[in-house]
Amino acid sequence: MTNHRSTLTALAAAALLAGCSFIPTYERPAAPVPSAYTTLGADTTGAAQGAAAAPWQDYFAEPRLRQLIEAALANNRDLRVAVLNIEQARATYQVRRADQYPGVGLAANATRGPSASNGDLTNSFSVGLAISSWEIDFFGRIASLKEQALAQYLATEEGRNAAQVSLVAAVANGWLNLLADEELLELSRQTLASREESVRLTKMRLDAGVTSELDFRQAESLTQAARATLAQQQRQRALDENALALLLGQALPDDVRASLAGSRLANAPAMAQLPAGLPSELLTRRPDIRQAEQQLIAANANIGAARAAFFPRIALTAQAGTASNELSGLFKSGSWGFSIAPSLLLPIFDAGRNQANLESARAGRSIAVAQYEKSIQTAFREVSDALAGQATLGEQALAQQRQAEAEGARLQLADLRYRNGVSSYLDLLDAQRSLFATQQAVVQVRLAQLQNQVTLYKALGGGAPAVADNRS
Repeated sequence: MTNHRSTLTALAAAALLAGCSFIPTYERPAAPVPSAYTTLGADTTGAAQGAAAAPWQDYFAEPRLRQLIEAALANNRDLRVAVLNIEQARATYQVRRADQYPGVGLAANATRGPSASNGDLTNSFSVGLAISSWEIDFFGRIASLKEQALAQYLATEEGRNAAQVSLVAAVANGWLNLLADEELLELSRQTLASREESVRLTKMRLDAGVTSELDFRQAESLTQAARATLAQQQRQRALDENALALLLGQALPDDVRASLAGSRLANAPAMAQLPAGLPSELLTRRPDIRQAEQQLIAANANIGAARAAFFPRIALTAQAGTASNELSGLFKSGSWGFSIAPSLLLPIFDAGRNQANLESARAGRSIAVAQYEKSIQTAFREVSDALAGQATLGEQALAQQRQAEAEGARLQLADLRYRNGVSSYLDLLDAQRSLFATQQAVVQVRLAQLQNQVTLYKALGGGAPAVADNRS
């Protein structure tokens, strides 16, 4: 009866110890950013759904762009690596989880040696099920490592979501670059054709003695400048297509390439206005912030494993089966039995290894805290920058368009005055140069305005779903 009570007491103590954990209580660090955006015109209504509720299929309405994004999600190699990293992290977590359970295998042994009683050679055979050095996790070392592996796995999933958001935004920006390239190419072609016609007319006036050779050479110089700009735009168009093809993981589809001719940024479907919400909402919207927090949780769990290393490790080796001095007697009656061999290792002297591991784990957590806070600050800055662009680029684009209209009227007047001999040809050339530069600037500002909307979508989280955190 006394032995029975002792056994129950030992089992109860083991059960209590098995629930022991040295992982520090996790507390999410305070966000080191202001409570609201200070950008003029920012919509910070708390009820706003923002980008987190807008999947990319809803935000990017252009059918050709949707086709490209789908191709990139299917073929992009960086995203493929991110998915494979998830599989690797999941397998690592399963390994840590399996360490909590005993591994049972089939063991067979055969020995021959001198007998302890008379020194004669004897045989010994055994067959059975065996548990080899199963560590009983009294102090939560293995549980801490499992918690760390789970957090790393969840961080990897969030990393994949962040990679997807970045990829969608990069494809959208690449597509907008191509549209701008096509518009700039068409503008350069029109300008070159106009200047070639100007050279022809100036040559006729020179031959007729109406104008000087200086006017002709100035017109020819301006034409060659337009030709050089066209070549530069053609090169940039090819480079941008190559960059987009790398994102897609394949060549640009023929139907999409054919449809680009004559495209204009002004005809691109408008993207919805995104309310920014509050900075605190970025903690749940942005997958890169969620990834940094999971890495912080993993570093926190690693401290628990380092603390547990100071306490004894208890392992159990057991075997149940049949044993006999003769191979033919293995499975006969009376040959069955079992053996249990517990072992305990209590650290006494390790030259400071365990203490160093604990200090390293604490430093790792401090690093993870700093990285988490930096990710929040970076997100706040990116949203603030995008909001600043949203508040000013529209006004800049409107002013740029009005300037282009004014330059167009100026060119018509300069041409009329030159033909009537009121002003010099230099005034006409200056008006031509100014109009071309302003028209280019209109396209560039419109491109910046659209890409700023893409940037804001990405900065607000890009519709990435939160990874389910099912810790058990």
